[in-house]
Amino acid sequence: MHVTAPCVVTLTWRLDDAQGNLIDELTEPVEFFFGGDDLLEKVEEALDGQEVGFESTLHLEPEHAFGEYDANLVFFEDRALFPENVEPGIQFEGPPEGAKTPDMPPDAIYTVTEVYPDHVVLDGNHPLAGIALRLSLVLRDIREATDEEIDARSVGQTTFSIGGHPAERGLLH
Repeated sequence: MHVTAPCVVTLTWRLDDAQGNLIDELTEPVEFFFGGDDLLEKVEEALDGQEVGFESTLHLEPEHAFGEYDANLVFFEDRALFPENVEPGIQFEGPPEGAKTPDMPPDAIYTVTEVYPDHVVLDGNHPLAGIALRLSLVLRDIREATDEEIDARSVGQTTFSIGGHPAERGLLH
């Protein structure tokens, strides 16, 4: 069987930054929907038409991965809006209730990057935004997608979780 949309591919990979520093390693094979929402476009381009056993190393510039870093997605909010135990690395879906900044995108995932006595710094960028990546992947298996997977455009697994960001449900767009 060759990789053609829609199908489900099983992959392992090693993800490094451009300097070769390990970011993530997926050693146990995991399924991803091909032709939907689970994989980055450049990953799908590399896999298209391939067979089990295919290996490739892709260089992904930020615009082909998780986007450029946008300083406009960094916000300072009042410390009183957050739980007592707030600390860097904690993530929130959407702005905190009572946020004073009117232009905070409501559907973003915000990561707490710094906590001060009077304010908290929230970053709405993807944790890998602005980073060039090197992805070495191996195609371990291919199968037909189920009707449910085709309708959802995803296998619906959470696997790739740099910082626990829900949008990292694979190598997502």
